[in-house]
Amino acid sequence: MKSLAVVNFSSEPHSVEVREVERPVAGPDDVILKVEAASVCGSDLHQWEGTNSWPVNYPVILGHEFAGVVDEVGERVSGWKVGDRVVSETAAEVNMHGAMSRQGLYNLDPSRKGFGYGVNGAMTRYTKVASRLLHKIPDSVSFDHASMTEPCSVAYSATIAPGYVRPGDRIVVLGPGPIGILSGAMARLAGAEVAIVGLDRDKARLEVAKKYGCEVIIGNPKEWAHTVDGLGADGVVDAAGVSATLKIALDVIRPNGWISKVGWGPQPVDFSLDPLVQKNVRLEGSFSHNWPMWERVLRMLGTGQLNLAPILGGTFPVEQWQTAFEKMHSGEFIKSVIKPA
Repeated sequence: MKSLAVVNFSSEPHSVEVREVERPVAGPDDVILKVEAASVCGSDLHQWEGTNSWPVNYPVILGHEFAGVVDEVGERVSGWKVGDRVVSETAAEVNMHGAMSRQGLYNLDPSRKGFGYGVNGAMTRYTKVASRLLHKIPDSVSFDHASMTEPCSVAYSATIAPGYVRPGDRIVVLGPGPIGILSGAMARLAGAEVAIVGLDRDKARLEVAKKYGCEVIIGNPKEWAHTVDGLGADGVVDAAGVSATLKIALDVIRPNGWISKVGWGPQPVDFSLDPLVQKNVRLEGSFSHNWPMWERVLRMLGTGQLNLAPILGGTFPVEQWQTAFEKMHSGEFIKSVIKPA
């Protein structure tokens, strides 16, 4: 059985096209998932543009944010059955006997291969998923919203999981992309005041940030950060896709504050890190997520605490993948969703 897929076939810019692919074959511990929705990530855009800083196993089907229905179960799979509504985590292949996995931090396993770059992803009708990755979708959550569980988990990992955010804190979020806006939403749910920072070209995205109760700033956030006592923000989430924003973070953070760096920035830094030392700042990288974070986020979606309607711009069939990508790339949409049916 063949179906259409969005395939990244080379590292050259714009090496993405629709191809026919075979239905995958389930291993004994796998399920075959009938994909109902695959959310587009900024990393999909980077691979489309050829600007990614991570290795890719070409050709590969894009898509690591997805939800669907179990269509087939492997012979050793238990706890899941055909017809179950599920989402999948992204750590497609890891060494479950490795040191990080044994600590429950399989997302940090050095041999990790994720969907959409290391192994085939979900911008197609059927995809193969290890059953250990599955989570049940609450009945009240649509497939479109469930497909965005992954970026919500990234934001949760960068903002809530470290345990630094407290009610009444003032948090600066650099970058009004999907992760930045969702990080702002998470910090607001934890009781913080939040300012999301962007550029003139980000005005449409910043309007979405307002719907989550965030203040928006175009330009330098230093004045906002220093308003209360002149010392700076309690925390900064750096969700911009460049390295240079770390300098802004160091400028606006208060002594003994924290910076969560979640945005990829392959460029080398060209500034001093002395303020990090002088201010006694905790600088923490944030990569991916794990099982308990996904469960928390799904509960937040199921109870309505976290509403994803403001960030979903539109849905598109596989054949219109490029329009979905372009809507996000231009900043018109925060998130696009591919509907493989």
